[in-house]
Amino acid sequence: MYYINNGLFLSIMLIQILILIIGFGILIKAANYLVEGASSLAIKLNISQTVIGLTIVAFGTSAPELIVNVLASVRGSSGITIGNVVGSNIANILLILGVSSIIKSLHAEKNTVWKEIPFSLLAALVLLVLANDSFFYNSPDSITSGDGIILLFFFIIFMIYVYEISKDNDFNSVIKEKITSVPKSIFFITAGVLGLFIGGKLIVDSAITLAKMMDVSEAIIGFTIVAFGTSLPELATSAVAAYKGNDNIAVGNIVGSNILNIFWILGVSAIISSIPFSNKLNLDLIFLVFISTLLFFTMFTGKKKTLERWEGILFVGLYILYMLRFIVFES
Repeated sequence: MYYINNGLFLSIMLIQILILIIGFGILIKAANYLVEGASSLAIKLNISQTVIGLTIVAFGTSAPELIVNVLASVRGSSGITIGNVVGSNIANILLILGVSSIIKSLHAEKNTVWKEIPFSLLAALVLLVLANDSFFYNSPDSITSGDGIILLFFFIIFMIYVYEISKDNDFNSVIKEKITSVPKSIFFITAGVLGLFIGGKLIVDSAITLAKMMDVSEAIIGFTIVAFGTSLPELATSAVAAYKGNDNIAVGNIVGSNILNIFWILGVSAIISSIPFSNKLNLDLIFLVFISTLLFFTMFTGKKKTLERWEGILFVGLYILYMLRFIVFES
């Protein structure tokens, strides 16, 4: 912990919080630029809008998690890497789906209920198994580069699934961006990628500094502040989709993002650098498995294949209790 006078300590902390907020702002705007530019370019190239919706839009809203995790992996900040992914997935289900279903009860498609939600549950279970090496053999707990390859293998399976359903479904309602010229699309993509890097670096650097200043673990910062901030694109996308009655986008965006966060983002992060894992984080992983299972079962309570408003209120309440855990037990 930094041993400096209270006035200077407070000033430095406020500056770091401001940098964190600026980083989130840049990150979210950059993700929007990336999605708009990539979507327009793909449409110009006559790529199926179904594929665009399930890949570019989902990748775009998950881009903040990817950039933050890659930079954290390079810096060796494993706590932020794990905390960001698991914390974001928990926020996606409980907070974002919760808020979206409070705005309007969300109806899920058959494929989402029987394939995509179970696949997101599988992602949480696979991560739980891969992270706990000591449970199966005498080895330190970590997510190794070999584990990263396994995660990316599941990611490839998911992308094959996306390709297969793209041939059978009309997903035109996903693309809400206006079509721009090719040069402008390329500019948006370039600006988006650059902005993601700058915003991600600001977030990682300030998060590490705040963790040291507040004498808390990087994992806690990752599970709370960083996870919430990088989930803002999903929140904006799903909340607006729910308000406009695009239920499949609101639900599919979150479930798809959760799958990508573990299989793609954590897979890439692990290949860059093995990620040490503390068994203290098993509680959070088990909680993620629990709420992923809960999401599946809510599809069969009350109105079938629908996340109703009362269930959304329950989800948001669970998220508040989960966040209180850090205040009560980790302070």
